[in-house]
Amino acid sequence: MDEVWVEKYRPRKLSEIVGQKEITERLISYVRTKNLPHLLFAGTAGTGKTTSAIALARELYGEESWRLNFQEMNASDERGIDVVRTKIKDFARTATMGNFPFKIIFLDEADALTPDAQSALRRTMEKYTQTCRFILSCNYSSKIIDPIQSRCAVFRFRPLKAEDIKARIREIASKENVSITEDGLDALIYVSGGDLRKAINSLQVGAVFGEKITGDTLYRATATARPDDIKKLIALSVEGKFIEAREKLDELLINYGLSGEDIVRQIHKTIFDLGIPDEMKVDFVERLGEAEFRIIEGSNDRIQLESLLAYFAYAGKKYR
Repeated sequence: MDEVWVEKYRPRKLSEIVGQKEITERLISYVRTKNLPHLLFAGTAGTGKTTSAIALARELYGEESWRLNFQEMNASDERGIDVVRTKIKDFARTATMGNFPFKIIFLDEADALTPDAQSALRRTMEKYTQTCRFILSCNYSSKIIDPIQSRCAVFRFRPLKAEDIKARIREIASKENVSITEDGLDALIYVSGGDLRKAINSLQVGAVFGEKITGDTLYRATATARPDDIKKLIALSVEGKFIEAREKLDELLINYGLSGEDIVRQIHKTIFDLGIPDEMKVDFVERLGEAEFRIIEGSNDRIQLESLLAYFAYAGKKYR
């Protein structure tokens, strides 16, 4: 495999982007009028923010000129005020290439910019609006200062629906001559969590193991435990079978190579599918939050996970 499938199958037109119909329709109207305000794309990873920005530039400027009038920067790499005062400012105040009224600067992961850099950016956006438009992309719009948000039209990208991801995955699998089973598709939906980029990358990794991709192949390729295994781990704990639950934990850690944080997050995802009282779910989630915080802060994964299983065992007695 000499190509990364995420880039190979990146949509080139706004109409080809899946799962964000309302947003793409508004962006197409900007292309039609040949004008747009500053834009802020907010949403989780893999939902089409970067693809939308590039597709917008392609359609607005055409294939021959879009690279000359579109500057992409990752704000997490260069996040200080000097970048805004030099690179961004220099590009913003230069004339466009060709017969176009403005250029576009795309700042990916703009929520990584420091407050000082954002303040400087606010002034740059205001001063050079005649020659340049900004598209800011972020995971957390709350980290973007209000003066910038008020200058932008905000677009909120939702995680993609399961049917949209499945349709795109089937299309790519067909073009790459690989076969994916129905449980393989379900595994991709579970692993990706609405992130199409992650789903496509996982599909490519799974394809290395053979032309037929199954759920088991994908779980192992992505180092993700099966939902049924996580459910069994919780069930054994709640039933008071602590030693068996501990053995199941060992199996997950060894077979899948998961970290403590991975297991905590998968338990959190699985708890809401269990047939247990809501009060118990509330209790478990509160305890999961504490365990994750301790692991992130540097506590021993094994001790925290076994402590969590022990708590589930005590809670099982409490709610019987």
